[in-house]
Amino acid sequence: MLLIHPPAAKACEPPAGIARLAGTLRGHGLDCTLLDANLEGQLFLLAAPSLGTDTWSLRAGRNLKDNLAALRTPELYQNPSRYRRAVADVNRVLEQTGKRHHLTLSLANYQEQGVSPLSSADLLQAAENPKANIFFPYFAARLPTLIEETRPTLVGISLNYLSQAPTTFAMVGFLKKRYPGLPVVLGGGLVTSWLRSPSWSNPFAGLIDHCLAGPGEEALVRLLSGDFSPRLQTPSYLGLPLAEYLAPGLILPYAASSGCYWNRCLFCPEKAEGNPYLQIPPATVLADIASLKAAIQPIQPTLLHFLDNAVSPPLMQALAAEPPGLDWYGFARISPLLADIDFCRALRRSGCRMLKLGLESGDQSVLDAMNKGQDLPLSEKVLHTLAKAGIATYIYLLFGTPSESLAEARRTLAFVVHHHAAITFLNLAVFNMPLGSPEAPLVTRSEFYGGDLSLYTDFEHPKGWSRKEIRKFLDQEFKRHPAIAQILHRDPPIFTSNHAAFFC
Repeated sequence: MLLIHPPAAKACEPPAGIARLAGTLRGHGLDCTLLDANLEGQLFLLAAPSLGTDTWSLRAGRNLKDNLAALRTPELYQNPSRYRRAVADVNRVLEQTGKRHHLTLSLANYQEQGVSPLSSADLLQAAENPKANIFFPYFAARLPTLIEETRPTLVGISLNYLSQAPTTFAMVGFLKKRYPGLPVVLGGGLVTSWLRSPSWSNPFAGLIDHCLAGPGEEALVRLLSGDFSPRLQTPSYLGLPLAEYLAPGLILPYAASSGCYWNRCLFCPEKAEGNPYLQIPPATVLADIASLKAAIQPIQPTLLHFLDNAVSPPLMQALAAEPPGLDWYGFARISPLLADIDFCRALRRSGCRMLKLGLESGDQSVLDAMNKGQDLPLSEKVLHTLAKAGIATYIYLLFGTPSESLAEARRTLAFVVHHHAAITFLNLAVFNMPLGSPEAPLVTRSEFYGGDLSLYTDFEHPKGWSRKEIRKFLDQEFKRHPAIAQILHRDPPIFTSNHAAFFC
């Protein structure tokens, strides 16, 4: 089987989705080949860029090779200003190359003018005319070579982000024209969201042979052999270019669970989509990490990235008791465990460099309405305890939920300012209501983004706080406060939380 991670997304760590599938397939004695077309495709475009004639573009092109090399070395991350310039210059080269093809292209995004990844008609058109895609010269040469070498009986593509959708369908269209008898399977986070949407009606039946929701291991094994064993398998990254990612060493991604163990927040797509929570036992997680480190020798990973919606307290306790021998970071829920200074110090000794926390709001009434299950006094204590233990925090805030108005948002501003010394990084987001949200029937709704594949709905805010007013508050008031501006300035451009741990 050929498993593909398509463009375009951040190319700073190997794709965990196809590695997890590969571990299961190989554990069942089935051959598979992994292709990170995202990393390869971006490097392909950077190897022959279309540069502008302005001073910035010329400088970016001249220094491109050095900047790409620097992004793979620890020294660059010791100088934030040099890092920002290197990222901006590499990104500038991609931007200018994209402009020649009338699209917005960056190290993290891809958007064609007049083409919506939320429109099945636009995606089918991308499949019909793959030559129009900027990555066509890359995949039109790479895929036939790989297929002739490996002779796969099935091609699987992991589609996780909207930015990957146009190129995914261009690749599918190319494959169907070149190899009409070769079945194509589509899975991944975005496909799961589509299939679990209450409005889903498959528009790709004549193009995609199989669409899979959720974990695809069992389905793929059965498609290939029909004999599946439910035993957990360690992910396999063999065959991926582990030394070429844009990071100062290998970031090793690992998911110890799927779904969310809390799974009650009203704003969350996990709840709206009904994704179940499945956790790998902590002892198995530690054994997996040890196996992964041994399997990729002689490469030594620099950082372990837990992909869980929230690293569970039992897993954190296991990591503190038996450190993985590798610095790590990931999402966690604010909990009493993280208010214990002795535990947090043990967690730091285990290698925990940074925790991403969904604070969401600094107003208790908003948190209660979200069914967030946390109170502000505990959040305050957790922030300062982690800071005292030497663990950085990447705090996520969500504005514009149905229970929030300007008054509550200003209380969030005051909370952040009051505790700014204990906050390392900030992520600010404006609320999008999932189509399947329990709150959706309670508000007046309208179309959010045009397209039959949209996952969200616009709504009339019960307190009259429009998206325009929310963004005005964020831009003109929240971000301009000196204490908050200082935190926001620390955030690594483009790569954000994926690189943030290297600056802690």
